[in-house]
Amino acid sequence: MELNIEQIDRIIEMAWEDRTPFEAIEFQFGLPEKEVIKLMRTELKRSSFNRWRKRVNSGVSQKHLHKRNPEINRFKCNLQRQITGNKISKR
Repeated sequence: MELNIEQIDRIIEMAWEDRTPFEAIEFQFGLPEKEVIKLMRTELKRSSFNRWRKRVNSGVSQKHLHKRNPEINRFKCNLQRQITGNKISKR
């Protein structure tokens, strides 16, 4: 799958957000966790990638649905626009 610069930018932004699970990125862009990690490794500086991986695996982040509070059953805030497939929302 070929991603344009806006899609790559949005995936990186979503990956940095603690409350956006990998499943939401896969739903919206079709990239599984391993591909997101590969993308982050190629697009970020080494130190930034290492900091991101450390944070994702630290327990602070809720990137994995099984680590989330079970009461959170949505990908997005109630105030956020509807996620629609592979569309990038206007900023």
